[in-house]
Amino acid sequence: MSSPRKLQFKSVNYTGLGQGPRVIIMGATHGNETCGTKAILRVMEEIDSGKLYIAAGSVTFVPIVNPLAYAQNTRSGDRNLNRDLFPKADPQDFEDHVGNWLCPLLAQHEVLLDLHSFNAKNGEPFCMVGPLNNDGPLEPFRHAEKERALARRLGVRRFVTGWLATYGQGVKRRSRGNAAELETVLRYGMGTTEYMRSTGGYALTLECGQHEDPTAPQVAYRAIVNTLAFLKLIDAPEPAPVPFEEMEALAMVAVHDKLDANDQFSRAWSSFDTVAEGEQIGVRADGTPVVAEFSGRILFPDTNAAPNHEWYYLTRPNPQFGRE
Repeated sequence: MSSPRKLQFKSVNYTGLGQGPRVIIMGATHGNETCGTKAILRVMEEIDSGKLYIAAGSVTFVPIVNPLAYAQNTRSGDRNLNRDLFPKADPQDFEDHVGNWLCPLLAQHEVLLDLHSFNAKNGEPFCMVGPLNNDGPLEPFRHAEKERALARRLGVRRFVTGWLATYGQGVKRRSRGNAAELETVLRYGMGTTEYMRSTGGYALTLECGQHEDPTAPQVAYRAIVNTLAFLKLIDAPEPAPVPFEEMEALAMVAVHDKLDANDQFSRAWSSFDTVAEGEQIGVRADGTPVVAEFSGRILFPDTNAAPNHEWYYLTRPNPQFGRE
C-alpha cells in the first residue's frame, strides 16, 4: 500500500436452521456507490430487530467492500476494484489487499448480488447478467438458468449480457495475437461477478440508479428482499418474474476503441441512448466519421478514454433472454 491506513474489512453472516444456498450480498465495491450499503444496513437492522429472519441457508452481507474508496467517497482507492480481481501473492495496492480478503470469501458462497449505481444523470436501473452455459475458455459457466431466473425477480426490467466476451474482442484486437498479453489483459476484465462464476457460483450486478438518486437505496433494498425470498432464505411469498413483454434485454456485441486522444464524440452520449444504423457517433482525429454499424443502444460511452482503450460499446436487442 502507498501509506499506512487504519482500515479493516467487515462481513456479517446470518445462518438459518434449514438447508439452503449460501448467498453473499455486497455494497460499495465502488466507494461512491452507496445505495447498496444503505439497503444492506436496513436489511440487517430488520433481521436484528426480528422483523425478518433467515429461515434456511445463509446470507453474508458486506456493507462496504472497498473501505478506502468509501472513506474518500470516490469510485476507487488506488484503482478500480472491479478489474483484475484475483488473489495476489505480492499485493501492490489497496485493492489487491481487498481482493486477497474478498476472493476467498466469495468462493465460500454460491450466489452473489453486487449492488452498484451509475454516474449518468438519466437512466433506469439495470442488471448485468453472465453468459449462457458453455465450456469455452473465456467464461465457462453452468448456472445460466438459475442466474437469469434470479435476475428477473430483482424488480428491474432492463438486462445486459455479453460484457466479458465483448470486452475480450477488444483485448484480442489490441493484443495482435500476443498470447501472454491477451491472458494478462483478459484477467484485467475480471470483476466480482466474473470471479464468483469462476469459483462455480453465479452472480449478478445490479445498477440501482444514479449515484445521488434518492430512490436507488429502495431499488437495492427491494432486490435484496426479493433475492432472499426467491431463494427461500426468508419465509415470504416468492416474487413474480418481470413479464417477458415488459423486459428490455440487450446483448453487448461490439466495442470500439479511442485511437487518438483527439477522437471526439459527435454529441454527449449517455448509456442506453438509441443509435440508428449509419448514424454518426463521433469523429476520429483525422476527420474520419465514426458511425454505428447497426441499430441498437450505446453503452458506457467514455469521453475521457485513453488512446487504445474502450471508447464505447454497442448493444443489440436480445429477445431470447430468459427463454434460452
